Amino acid sequence: MPDLPLQFDAQGLVPAVVQDRLTGEIRMFAFATDAAVRTTLETGRATFWSRSRGELWQRARIGGLEIPVSRVLADCDADCIIYSSDPQGVSCHSGAPSCFFQTLDGGRLNQASEPPQTLLAALEARLRATAGGADAPEAQAPIEGREEEVRTKAAAFAQSLESGSDADVVAAAADTLFELLAGLGSRSIPVRRVLAELARRAGPDVSSE
Repeated sequence: MPDLPLQFDAQGLVPAVVQDRLTGEIRMFAFATDAAVRTTLETGRATFWSRSRGELWQRARIGGLEIPVSRVLADCDADCIIYSSDPQGVSCHSGAPSCFFQTLDGGRLNQASEPPQTLLAALEARLRATAGGADAPEAQAPIEGREEEVRTKAAAFAQSLESGSDADVVAAAADTLFELLAGLGSRSIPVRRVLAELARRAGPDVSSE
């Protein structure tokens, strides 16, 4: 393999961020060397450099914790990379799904077990938190009424496509998407499973675009 067109620092390192290729969630951060990046490209598994042990390392391949990598992205200066991945199990040594479970608020670090990083994740978390509660919003209908909400919102979306303004289409699409998330939540199905199915249907070429 020819020399990698990356800008390694004086210690021969480049920051490597692991990102869930379906949800956009940042799972972890570490450093990689030339050898680590090459190993990642050759094996399809996220490989890093341990500065404390002075050796290459991967997430444990036992217990479903490895990190398959579909592609490696480099930033505009080629001095930072992203391992676009399908994380298996947790990614943090603490046992959390992501290493980024602290928020910086008012100069203090606040810890949460799984703070949502993306809008879809935030909506899923909100739906989980309010499902069945006395203060649940109108969208939190019982499971047996969920299908009717989806039908109603989907019909409104179809009507807006036919005769509504762009603003009407956006609003109806937002209503429909929210109901889809609520419906999935009523069956305890994470939206990532839907994204994975879309990726499967789109084929492997989508990951390389």
